[in-house]
Amino acid sequence: MADSALAAPITSAERTTQRARHAAMVRVTHWVAALCFFGLLVTGLEIVVSHPRFYWGETGNDLTKPLFQIPIPASRQLVPTAYDYVLPDENGWSRALHFQSAWAVVITGLAYVLFGLLTGHFRRNLLPHRADVSGGALRAAIADHLRFKRPGEAEAWSYNVLQRLSYLLVVFVVFPVMIWTGLAMSPAVVSAFPGLVTTLGGQQSARTIHFFLTWILVLFVVVHVMMICLAGFRRRTRAMITGRVAAEGERG
Repeated sequence: MADSALAAPITSAERTTQRARHAAMVRVTHWVAALCFFGLLVTGLEIVVSHPRFYWGETGNDLTKPLFQIPIPASRQLVPTAYDYVLPDENGWSRALHFQSAWAVVITGLAYVLFGLLTGHFRRNLLPHRADVSGGALRAAIADHLRFKRPGEAEAWSYNVLQRLSYLLVVFVVFPVMIWTGLAMSPAVVSAFPGLVTTLGGQQSARTIHFFLTWILVLFVVVHVMMICLAGFRRRTRAMITGRVAAEGERG
């Protein structure tokens, strides 16, 4: 959940005296969310190993034809995977840690969203300018990314249009649906709020959607890290740790 403490482009003269880049709340929530995501990813994969088959609808089990399945051995003998051996069963601790990490990232996300709304953070720093979302501007930005063009100095202080759109999509669409589908798999939550799961088509549908959203987030993180490396890994990472950008002549 990276963000910018500045909205308008900053001149070279201003950069010599102004070094603030990320607010403290942004930096804390960014790193907590990153740690939680790593925990969710590892434990989620362990949960998938226990039953690497996905279904659509309300029910799905060992005797049900799956919508699709992951071609890996399971950690449970009764799950048909076409392998004659099983992997170690780590389902117990992985489920506990998965739920703990999930609630931690939900609380962190709520804190970030409240901060962004109350301070006008999203409107100033993540909402793209109208000129930036024109067809020509978007095509140029996409072309620059596909060519792995190194970001200019101005982007050390403000996000480009593709970053803004992707961050808004993750914060306000992918993460909320991820939380929704996660809650829809909880029997306690479903018994209290059945509409959470019926809207999605059933608990197994929620699990399948949850799985695909996970890989959307993985792709987002991979591209995010690649762009940080392209822009200067040490410099950008230092800015997210200290809140300040290195001197203009200093490269990561």
